[in-house]
Amino acid sequence: MRLIPPRGAASLTFRFPPGGTRTFSARSHAAAGTIPPSRNSRSRLGAGTPLSLEHFLQRSRVLSLYRDILRGTRRIGDAATRDETRRYARAEFERHRGVTDLGHIRYLLSTGKTEWQGMERYIGGM
Repeated sequence: MRLIPPRGAASLTFRFPPGGTRTFSARSHAAAGTIPPSRNSRSRLGAGTPLSLEHFLQRSRVLSLYRDILRGTRRIGDAATRDETRRYARAEFERHRGVTDLGHIRYLLSTGKTEWQGMERYIGGM
């Protein structure tokens, strides 16, 4: 496949080896009032009302904690223990996936951080 420089501000042409040419144009979608299938307006989190700012911030804190836990488990020497710890963390996050009450989310986040700090001290002593 060979990329040909854009002819206009919003079109792109690809040449495929068998001799075919395919042009992708944002203008054609805009004129027709359609959105290409790869750019649908539905969020991957589901169709519904958008997250409030506070929910968005809490969500980013939860994801940050989850990433910290996964990074921290790399220090566990025994592979079986490391995998079990990761499975446990994943199961706990999955178990509380549907929680939407901000107070409960804050509580879970605080409890999770406290538990992880205790586990980090234990891992550091190994």
